[in-house]
Amino acid sequence: MSYTQTEIIDNFGVITFNREDKRNALSAALIHDLIESFDFMERNKVRVVILRASSRVKCWSAGHDVSELPTNSTADPLRYSDPLELGIRAIRKYPAPVIAMIHGTVWGGACDMAVNCDMIIGDPTCTFAITPAKLGVPYNPSGILHFLNRVPLNIAKEMFFTALPIDAVRAESVGIVNHIVPEAELEAYTYNLARHICQQSSESIAVMKEQARIIADSFPINPETWEYIQELRRKVYQGEQYNEGVRAFLQKRVPNFV
Repeated sequence: MSYTQTEIIDNFGVITFNREDKRNALSAALIHDLIESFDFMERNKVRVVILRASSRVKCWSAGHDVSELPTNSTADPLRYSDPLELGIRAIRKYPAPVIAMIHGTVWGGACDMAVNCDMIIGDPTCTFAITPAKLGVPYNPSGILHFLNRVPLNIAKEMFFTALPIDAVRAESVGIVNHIVPEAELEAYTYNLARHICQQSSESIAVMKEQARIIADSFPINPETWEYIQELRRKVYQGEQYNEGVRAFLQKRVPNFV
């Protein structure tokens, strides 16, 4: 079974999450299929990719598959080689625009994945929540930077500290979403936007996207500061609150962060 469905329409491609029974949770298997889908699009020189879920579902994605997070207290839950990180890098480095078409709720790591798309088009049902604080996960520096590149600092802090969803209207006002359109028009609007982009210079767009990625990531940190950040994170994921957060999620109860 493939956890993504891939098709090419005109000169743009559509990748659809296909794990509805698990609310499109971003498992290693789904990310593997997602990366293969992007590789397929690149081989076929697809000039815009739309990332979406089925219109039937109320959850675009439930985020990182928590059942796959490490349960011992020595491993970094968001290491460089984590499948979620690999999937996000595939989106960021794809040499053409990636548009997230969002109907429904977006949670946790899926929120990180969505904000790394070049544009987000949503309908009034869409909400966005970044939820590591619910699990006791010390989010990684690159993930925090992704949000700082998208929204003002105080909004990013609110999202990370409260883990509460931001609704469609506010998501558009703070810059998470490019456009909110009526639910019945979401697919047509997004597909027409992709067709319009396909009429522009693909070489120009590819180099501008890569420049934007490099410039946005150009925050110099000296080695001592980087080691300090990693030590801060290590104290959390090797601590009891992280283990309690993951256990509570899997047991479907409220965590007891004492």
